[in-house]
Amino acid sequence: MRTRWHSLRDAATLLALGAGAWTSALAQKVNDLPGGPAVNQLNFAPPVTKIAEEQHWLHWFMMAICAVIFVIVFGVMFYSILKHRKSVGHKSQELAEPIWVELGWTIVPLLIVIGMALPATKVLVAQKDTTNADLTIKATGMQWKWGYDYIKGEGEGIGFLSTLDNSHRVMSDSGKLTPTDDYLLKVDNPMVVPVGKKVRIITTANDVIHAWMVPAFGVKQDAIPGFVRDTWFRAEKTGDFYGQCAELCGKEHAYMPIHVKVVTAEEYTAWVDGQKKAMAAKADDPSKVWALAELVKRGESVYAANCVACHQATGKGAGPIKALDGSALVTDADKGKLINVLLNGQNNGAMPAWKQLSDTELAAVMTYAKNSWSNKTEQIIQPAEVQAARK
Repeated sequence: MRTRWHSLRDAATLLALGAGAWTSALAQKVNDLPGGPAVNQLNFAPPVTKIAEEQHWLHWFMMAICAVIFVIVFGVMFYSILKHRKSVGHKSQELAEPIWVELGWTIVPLLIVIGMALPATKVLVAQKDTTNADLTIKATGMQWKWGYDYIKGEGEGIGFLSTLDNSHRVMSDSGKLTPTDDYLLKVDNPMVVPVGKKVRIITTANDVIHAWMVPAFGVKQDAIPGFVRDTWFRAEKTGDFYGQCAELCGKEHAYMPIHVKVVTAEEYTAWVDGQKKAMAAKADDPSKVWALAELVKRGESVYAANCVACHQATGKGAGPIKALDGSALVTDADKGKLINVLLNGQNNGAMPAWKQLSDTELAAVMTYAKNSWSNKTEQIIQPAEVQAARK
């Protein structure tokens, strides 16, 4: 069976599928994922940054020292047990304790610890040096997706959400898996960065603690609500590299993948140009008055991209997630109540705030909820109403 960073997720999936021979046969059809996990993986992910290479070296350096100490200590211990046991006639005796013995078992371990600490400290200091970055990106963790905002360098002003590809969620929920190397790692919008450039990642969160981790980069940084932390990487080759939220952040924790696409400088410039054109095309005038039908249609796509993970396509909810179908809040004639929940969240973050969506997107998804399933209210929430509520 394929090794993954989240063994609990794999165990739950196997239990849901009934485990057994069928899953073993399925796993054999899965291949190594370049930039991601590998079949029967035992070591770290192949490094693509200098920091990751240093981490690998440190790992084996420390392992070698520990192995030598293990062999020496247990070798002496077992030799003493065998050669000086009472059954072979050995009698205990008192030995003098010369000062060189006392000094030896104090100084030698101290030198070993110093020898291990110096290279480790050097790498740790380098990991924290986020100065002189070519590109700065804010990664915001939220239940359960990542938001990326390019705040400095080429691409400044670009922002988008990165969510698990819906086809993978459908596979997971149904238990009908199609062998795919990037299972639960495929996203709709990967982070794109140029090769050979120092990229500073600023992490934060808008609900609970998350962690931004990409093993191939040697990067793992907590994203904590109300705090700003940072880390950095410089990828030395192009390709697709994968990670996941590495902090238990709720029931959808296993559905929060990270996909970083490293491209050439020319490809990155072209991507930035394309993103800015797309953002300009999507920039809606909040003062525009929409018809019910077109707003519902727009809201359906917003709901599928952001809400279906918790509230389901049927609007029924599950467990602690409240149903939208027939909800008194959704159908209430006072639109301000629903707008307030979408902008500010409720129940201590169980329902997260969605301020990162545009006024039009929020108006569309609320109008969609008010007029879908059994909710036939004929109510419309216009973008201008959302814009006014933000102030």
